[in-house]
Amino acid sequence: MSVKNLSKAKYTFSGHESFQCRNLWLKKGYDFVKKGKSFSDEDAVVTLGVGKNMVSSIRFWMKAFGLLAQDDTLTSFAHKLLANEGWDPYLEDEGTLWLLHYFLITKGIASTYSIIFNELRKEKIEFTKENFIAFINRKTESENMPTISVKTLDEDFSVLTKMYLRSNLQSKDKEDSFSGLLTDLVLMKTYTNGKQDYYLVVNTERSEIPIEIVMYAILEGGSFDTSVDLQNLELNINSVGAVFAISRSGLLNTIESIVTKYPYLVFNDQAGVKELQFKRKPNPMTILEKYYAS
Repeated sequence: MSVKNLSKAKYTFSGHESFQCRNLWLKKGYDFVKKGKSFSDEDAVVTLGVGKNMVSSIRFWMKAFGLLAQDDTLTSFAHKLLANEGWDPYLEDEGTLWLLHYFLITKGIASTYSIIFNELRKEKIEFTKENFIAFINRKTESENMPTISVKTLDEDFSVLTKMYLRSNLQSKDKEDSFSGLLTDLVLMKTYTNGKQDYYLVVNTERSEIPIEIVMYAILEGGSFDTSVDLQNLELNINSVGAVFAISRSGLLNTIESIVTKYPYLVFNDQAGVKELQFKRKPNPMTILEKYYAS
């Protein structure tokens, strides 16, 4: 299978300083920037209460999750979500974790996440770290980009596994033993054959994802007019099927629930063409506002 171009953007496989994002880091980072502080301030370590490398890591993850713009200003989404009176400042709603996962994949700041969910797992249902490194090497070569060092890719892949997989091992470093932000989503699984560790992101029903989060993702990522093909929702780059690892039957069930809740939507299945049709397209953010208000 040929390696597809995910985007023309520069790929990033570092910036996290080998730390996965912790649960309270995003709120801590938001409050820090909201007070007019800068991650480059000399007292950032003291103010944030973390090590110097973790200061850089918090900044990186805030950008990766769509909370911080490239110029280090807070995004409107950050204010809506993490303000003290915001939607979910302490990330207590699992729907918020699915939403953050969506941004992590689609923003493309942390390239490994986009590539694994959109590309690698379509080529290999089960993959090893070595498979990932070989895939990136082929990808960069095919796009005439500089080769990424094995050490950098190794560290980046390890951070991804910590983000999604709950470790049973107790690290000597107390901070490093903390679970990654997205472990509760149970999106990734792993097993060993005695010699190598294998990783899987398997498409399932995903009935646990709030339909409003899926609806938001369809609207926010959809470059369509008034209708979108089921196959596009299932297979396209950054589609809900790819990002959330939803099976076709799960996607059909979710669409049925969405159509039931939103009367301006119709699911049309004629002559073998399955389409989600919009009588009108609402602002994606209004879907989230109503979700968090309920």
